[in-house]
Amino acid sequence: MVLIKNLEIGDFFEGFYLIKSVELRQTRAGKDYLALSFQDRTGTINGNIWDANPKAVEQFRAGRVVHMKALKELYNGMPQVNKIQLRIANDNEPNNPKDYRETSPVKEKDLREYVQGIVFKIENATLNRIVRAILKKFDKEFYEYPAAKTNHHAFEGGLAFHTTTMLHLAEKVCEVYPQLDESLMFAGVLLHDMAKCLEFTGSENTSYTIRGNLLGHIVLIDEEVSKAAIELGFDDDNEDLLILRHCLLSHHGELEYGSPVRPQIMEAEMIHQIDVMDANMMMMTTATATLEPGQFSQRVWALSNRNFYKPKN
Repeated sequence: MVLIKNLEIGDFFEGFYLIKSVELRQTRAGKDYLALSFQDRTGTINGNIWDANPKAVEQFRAGRVVHMKALKELYNGMPQVNKIQLRIANDNEPNNPKDYRETSPVKEKDLREYVQGIVFKIENATLNRIVRAILKKFDKEFYEYPAAKTNHHAFEGGLAFHTTTMLHLAEKVCEVYPQLDESLMFAGVLLHDMAKCLEFTGSENTSYTIRGNLLGHIVLIDEEVSKAAIELGFDDDNEDLLILRHCLLSHHGELEYGSPVRPQIMEAEMIHQIDVMDANMMMMTTATATLEPGQFSQRVWALSNRNFYKPKN
C-alpha cells in the first residue's frame, strides 16, 4: 500500500484508503459526478468519479474504506487522483476506518493532565466554577472532536490539542506581559471553541449540526456560559462573567469572521491573536509536512491562497 504522503506526481498506485467526504455534484452539462476526498493517516487527496450512477452513489459513502487504483496528477496546480478504479474493501482486507484517520499527536491522558493543571491555576472563583461546569458537561466530546471540519486541527482529538497548544502559548504570553489576567486568559482559551462539541456531529464524517449551521459555536458557547451561570447562581451583571463572555464572543476578532463584537480588553485581543497563530501554524505545518526541501506546497485557501516553501537547510 502506498501512503498518500509518499505519492509522486505521475505515479500509478493502488492501496486502501478511507473516503473522508463525498458530494454528489453536476457538470456544466448537467451530468452527475462524485467529488471525493480520500484519507489515510498521512494526508488527504481529492478525486472525482465521473460516472455517478445510483450504484456508485450508494456504495461510495463517507466513512467507508475502499481499495483504489489511480493516477496522481496536477490539476490547476493542485494534486488530485484521476483514472480511478474503486471498490469497497471486503471483510478479509484492512477495512477499519479508525486505522486511516489522523489523530492528535498527544495522548488523551496527557492532554487531560495538562488541562487539569491549568484549571487549578484559574484563581478567580467565578471563572473557575464556570470552566469546571462546562468541562464536566463536555468531558467526552472535548477530547474526541476535531477543531474544524477542514483547514486546521480537522482530526480526531483536534479540539483538545488546539486548545492545549493555545494554553501553552497563553502561559508564555502571560509571563511576558504580567499585566494580563491569567485566570481570564486561561478560562477564555479553554472555553473559546468548546461549543464545537455542539456545532459538529463528531470526529467521524464530521459535518455541521442544525444548531451549528443556524447559530455557530460562538453563539452556542455564550449560551452555555449563561446556562452554567444561572445554575451556579451568578447574577447577569457579574463583571467576571461579562468579561469572560466578551472574550468568547470576540475571539474571531472581526465582525465579518463571525464575532458579534470586536475585542475591547487586552485579554480578549490576546486570545484572538493566539487562536489565529495556532490555527495558521497548523495549516502551514500540514501544507509543508510531506514536502521535500526546496519544494513549494499547494495553495492554502484559508491563508490568502498562498503556497509555502520548505527551505533546503
